[in-house]
Amino acid sequence: MNSSKSAGLAGFGVLKNATCPTEKKISVFFSIIFMTVGILSNSLAIVILMKAYQRFRQKSKASFLLLASGLVVTDLFGHLINGAIAVFVYASDKDWIRFNQSNILCSVFGICMVFFGLCPLFLGSVMAVERCIGVTKPIFHSTKMTSRHVKMMLTMVCLFAVLIALLPILRFRAYQIQASRTWCFYKTEHVEDWEDRFYLLLFSCLGFLALAISFLCNAVTGITLLRVKFKSQQRQGRSHHFEMIIQLLAIMCVSCICWSPFLVTMARIGINEGRSKETCETILFALRMATWNQILDPWVYILLRKAVLKNLYKITSGCCGVHVINLHMWELSSIKNSLKVAAISESPVSSKQINQQPLSSVGQ
Repeated sequence: MNSSKSAGLAGFGVLKNATCPTEKKISVFFSIIFMTVGILSNSLAIVILMKAYQRFRQKSKASFLLLASGLVVTDLFGHLINGAIAVFVYASDKDWIRFNQSNILCSVFGICMVFFGLCPLFLGSVMAVERCIGVTKPIFHSTKMTSRHVKMMLTMVCLFAVLIALLPILRFRAYQIQASRTWCFYKTEHVEDWEDRFYLLLFSCLGFLALAISFLCNAVTGITLLRVKFKSQQRQGRSHHFEMIIQLLAIMCVSCICWSPFLVTMARIGINEGRSKETCETILFALRMATWNQILDPWVYILLRKAVLKNLYKITSGCCGVHVINLHMWELSSIKNSLKVAAISESPVSSKQINQQPLSSVGQ
């Protein structure tokens, strides 16, 4: 009885000494806007990825699209669940004592924050590894990286993220209400116990490890593609690799920019045993930066697609003038030729004619 009562009131001591008051109307407004934009963006990206997956079901791009769909679906549910809880907390005047006597809502909120924070980072690194294998070991990729294996990888990543999120609950450590009284996470104030520091450092280290794996694999993939491009004149089957590596680089950059402040902040709190100079406003700003990752991720697939890039190329070439195009004739002609080859190679009607048609005629 005493243990359940202390677990139910965990974090309520923060409410008495809240040092981070937030404006209710502004906070509710931004929470609703972020949640709405995130849900709409991820829903649009899911539709685009599903249509692309139907076209490339039997091709090497299918595994990448399946992983990308898993990433966007995770972002969608992250906005939907975390956003709904945040709006409810704001609408209830952040009175946790009234609606969270048993600490269930705070525990659910904390689990969702950890899961939907780590899972997209893990999936981004898995996508980078998959593309690296697809470019450097195409035969192994075509025989081993089937849809069944990709679905197993997605399941394993999600289960691992769930395990990390449930670890404090399994160790009878309740998630804590943060000083702003708007969200729940690991203990970030007066951290003295080694286990509380361990959770903060584990979260930060896993996040940085996922970013490091993404950077390394994307670097290897990009270097390999550039070598193939300059050593061989044969471009068929390579354009979709460039499209995917551009998307992966964009995802990696967005994740690094959005998540680095939060990961660094949690690591500093864990290393300094809660005696760091990180204020509540700093932590809240880092959290909002991390939230933007789930909003920007789907736009990578919406904007950085071959059809969109082709239209942007046409608009740019029409606006820049003849002099700029002449200065960059080699680059622009190469991009234009790659786009034309990609369009022909993806067409089901002309896929049988590509091997019979010389590359010079395709570039005309």
